[in-house]
Amino acid sequence: MYDNTKIAVARILGDGRRQRTRVFSELQSHYLFEDRFGRPAKGNDKGKVEGLVGYIRRNFLVPIPSFNSFDDLNAYLEEQCISRRGDRLRRHTETIGQRMERDLKALLSLPPSAYDACDRWSTRVSSLSLVRYRSNDYSVPVAYGHRDVLVRGYVHQVVISCGSEVIARHQRSYDSEDLIFDPLHYLALIERKVGALDQAAPLSRWELPEEFVTLRRLLEARMGKAGKREYVQVLRLMETFQFQEVLGAVRDAMRLGAIGFDAVKHLVLCRIEHRPPRLDLQLYPYLPSARVNTTSASDYMTLLRRTGS
Repeated sequence: MYDNTKIAVARILGDGRRQRTRVFSELQSHYLFEDRFGRPAKGNDKGKVEGLVGYIRRNFLVPIPSFNSFDDLNAYLEEQCISRRGDRLRRHTETIGQRMERDLKALLSLPPSAYDACDRWSTRVSSLSLVRYRSNDYSVPVAYGHRDVLVRGYVHQVVISCGSEVIARHQRSYDSEDLIFDPLHYLALIERKVGALDQAAPLSRWELPEEFVTLRRLLEARMGKAGKREYVQVLRLMETFQFQEVLGAVRDAMRLGAIGFDAVKHLVLCRIEHRPPRLDLQLYPYLPSARVNTTSASDYMTLLRRTGS
């Protein structure tokens, strides 16, 4: 039993039949089920549904709980529903879980993959590497400028694909005229134009740990403009590796005194492969070199002479 929601019903025809929306028809053909719609403004057509909603509100959401995300809320509700399977209702000899198992045997098996419930929108990337969706702009890597893309809008995120490749994922914004940037999307361009590092709008709200600030200061102090470019190259490691892995490698590099992109990349790989680092300091001529003279065996004779005296 369904409401006459605009998600499912495009139009109610004169004879009472429903003209279904495209996405609802896709859902129906994916799971192979029959639909039945209630009469408009007649809540008593689906009284059991309304009653279950009230039961959940009274028993699971009073007092009003607090969660950090919808995922946490859904996990809590799922836990409550699973725990209720052991209850036995009046006039029934079986528990809710036992009755559900019996019902499942009469239902069709689920398809191998779930239905991709989203809003699809074909569009084109702008010259600023932005894609407009629902009055907001979302960034994509600069390499995809002026390319045709497919935007999939979910409840909590926006996924952008070019061909069969997913090129961007963003938290969905429900504001209007909002700009949603991923700083990593613009680093390839900033690496070529390092003078824009401090003025680039996509990086203005990017808050990085203090270790990255220290790394940049050391690189620029030792290498000047080339150090700024190496710093951007270190940031670009996060295009391939996890943030925590790159952060750990930056900390290791400063602890070892091997300040440079090659050293950080080597240390990232060492952390992933669980092997000790082997840094060749010849690759870092700007570091102070340590020289240790070879000790001659005759030098130890002075110790013997002092002992004899």
